[in-house]
Amino acid sequence: MKATRTAIPDVVVFEPKVWGDSRGFFFESYTKRVFDEAVGRDVSFMQDNHSRSVRGVLRGLHYQIRSPQGKLVRVTEGAVYDVAVDLRRSSPTFGRWVGEVLSAENKKQLWVPEGFGHGFLVLSESAEFLYKTTDYYAPEHERCVMWNDPQLGIDWLAHGFDGEPALSAKDGKGLLLKDAEVFA
Repeated sequence: MKATRTAIPDVVVFEPKVWGDSRGFFFESYTKRVFDEAVGRDVSFMQDNHSRSVRGVLRGLHYQIRSPQGKLVRVTEGAVYDVAVDLRRSSPTFGRWVGEVLSAENKKQLWVPEGFGHGFLVLSESAEFLYKTTDYYAPEHERCVMWNDPQLGIDWLAHGFDGEPALSAKDGKGLLLKDAEVFA
């Protein structure tokens, strides 16, 4: 498994070594020892989540202000543009974001540490999205930063999607970063 730090060094892209032939393929999607070494600490996952969305759905930018969740995310069907935003006020990269196309084809995974907002836009006709979290879902602590906050300037449309994204009612009420509760 190849681990590559992004422009925000705490966010890491994982690319598995895939063995394939005419029968199909095999790869290790998670190995604790390799993962912990790459992120520089011992990480325990508490929950696995699985969602399916259609083209144009944008989910995010989500985070939990208490019981923060680190997320190891991947796509098993289709493709998404996945984004992590640093929401740690004391961080030198506060308010910056990184994005990565994750797909069933490239099999990449993205580590989004605690203290980050996370979201994705579905680029394919549909996508199945799987992720491990370091803490349990706590709806009372969930927050959302507006996906199109001009301060963040996330380029959601750079990867071939040219429509208006479909949002949940909750995501449509996201706050601007300047008004959002963030991490210390």
